[in-house]
Amino acid sequence: MRLSVLDQAPVTKGNKAPDALKKAEELAVLADELGYYRMWMAEHHGTQAFASSAPEVTAAHLAAKTNQIRIGTGGIMMMHYSPLKMAEVFKTLSSLAPGRIDYGVGRAPGGDHNSIYALSEGRQPMLNNMYEKFDTTLQYLNDEVPEDKLYSKTIATPYQVQLPEAWLLGSSGNSALKAGEMGVGYSFAQFFNGELSKEILDTYRVNFEPSAFMEKPEINVSYMVTVAETEEEAEFEALPQDISRLMLMKGRISQALTPEEAKDYPLTEMDKMQIEQNRKLHLVGTAKEVAETLQEEQEMYGFDEAMIVSIPHSQEKRLNVYRLLAKELF
Repeated sequence: MRLSVLDQAPVTKGNKAPDALKKAEELAVLADELGYYRMWMAEHHGTQAFASSAPEVTAAHLAAKTNQIRIGTGGIMMMHYSPLKMAEVFKTLSSLAPGRIDYGVGRAPGGDHNSIYALSEGRQPMLNNMYEKFDTTLQYLNDEVPEDKLYSKTIATPYQVQLPEAWLLGSSGNSALKAGEMGVGYSFAQFFNGELSKEILDTYRVNFEPSAFMEKPEINVSYMVTVAETEEEAEFEALPQDISRLMLMKGRISQALTPEEAKDYPLTEMDKMQIEQNRKLHLVGTAKEVAETLQEEQEMYGFDEAMIVSIPHSQEKRLNVYRLLAKELF
């Protein structure tokens, strides 16, 4: 099983956004050294909890700082950008780091109502053409003339560059069919809602049509993970993320607390029950325990790659999550 990294450039309590982006660089360098397969940057808007609002820019920086690991986006939020611009950005990235760039996209907004309208300059966002927009971008990337009349009169430059890998993200299974039909990779965000199923992945595999971007089906699954040397330490480091998830369910996106603050946070009995239920979205324990869970899930569902997102408060603790998992799974 391949192991990869998903980073949101988290800005935890007491830290600053520029530090979060520097820490993304540190994580990329370590992941490259450890043998992780790829690293993606997420896209978030309108929140102080994450600094990754321009993942394509960060990806360019990370590609320049690493040697082997694939670098990309997980994902670009398509509703905010034109197919021409997306194609030009990723053709440029692929020109600078040929054979190492991933164009991963999602249909979600990556932000709240206010940020959506600010990104669209106050216009009503187009929400129902995501697959068509993705298809047009793929045509541009492959130096084809798009079928859409709006885009058929121009080309996307730079021209004749090595294709990036193309991936469609999902968390409910709705994109599985389209990803297969379009011949791109399928990335399932298990840490969003924990509803991964064999049926979803089979839908993708059965409907897969080889393309210029991918010869055979490729599936990765993203997991939120906190591991440490002991279960007790892992639980201590994991609680801030459990509370952040709880706040998100209540409609509040906030910076993750320190472990010490989380330990003293006033949780009701209902809160504690909800956190326990949410543990299907957050794998916590020793590296050996979590590695066994990942291997069991891979055997059950048949995916190719586990993508790990981890947000301990301390950068050293966060880097150690990836070290410990690499030791168990490589």
